[in-house]
Amino acid sequence: MAIPISVIKMTGEREDWSPAKLERSLRAARAPEDLIREIVVHLEKDLHDGMSTNDIYEHALALLKRYRGPAAAEYSLKKAIMQFGPTGFPFERFVAHILNAQGYRTKVGTIVQGACVEHEVDVIAEKEDERILVEAKFHNSAAIKSDVKVTLYVHARFEDIQNKLESIEGETKYNRAWLITNTEFTSHAIQYANCVGLGITGWNYPKGRTLQDLIQATQTHPLTCLTSLTDSQKNQLLAKGIVLCRSVVDDPSHLERIGINKARINAIVEEGAMLCPVAKPAS
Repeated sequence: MAIPISVIKMTGEREDWSPAKLERSLRAARAPEDLIREIVVHLEKDLHDGMSTNDIYEHALALLKRYRGPAAAEYSLKKAIMQFGPTGFPFERFVAHILNAQGYRTKVGTIVQGACVEHEVDVIAEKEDERILVEAKFHNSAAIKSDVKVTLYVHARFEDIQNKLESIEGETKYNRAWLITNTEFTSHAIQYANCVGLGITGWNYPKGRTLQDLIQATQTHPLTCLTSLTDSQKNQLLAKGIVLCRSVVDDPSHLERIGINKARINAIVEEGAMLCPVAKPAS
């Protein structure tokens, strides 16, 4: 009988090794089934008790880079978003781009007066009769979850703004508040949000409409998932307000302006075009 192998999560907790969990993450990265099986077999040869989930991730990522570049970028998506730090402002812009791709008009970093105090709203999104207050909660570690205190805060702020608007004749109110984060929610955060009608989107919630699902559906991949860019180059582009992979595919001059030579630009654009094809012009 095989001895169970445990792995160490980002939180420091131990859990039993599950190849099914790795397979799910590789499928989410759109890796083909034959490559998924090859990666699992290859990894299990080096697997040992107490191995960290980060080491498993790095091992799988290296194999994806070797055999299938675009899948490597998809697989690194969660970690790539964490490279937006430390301020979180690039994440607010990123969330706005996702909403733009869904047909919303957005404003980032708007001051809105509430009944009690004024609030800086990360993103205001509008489409037809919808007006949404969006909180973009950024974490630079997968071990950090958004707990019930975060959902309480977002809902209370929404209520304060709504109470102010009720006192102004003819003022259009907001339909709802929406909390979007790049990590996970605690069970109590989900319970409270569902109870009060607060929209929440995290890395793996809700099923079928997770942050990863939204990014893949709208092809709004962050430029930080491009494996052909160095960390320094990514930081230079982020400092210039460029957060999307598609931005450098559509306009490679962004790359030229930070000193990347033509040969490297071609390689970066090629990787980016496979991951997020250039948008077709409207007919």
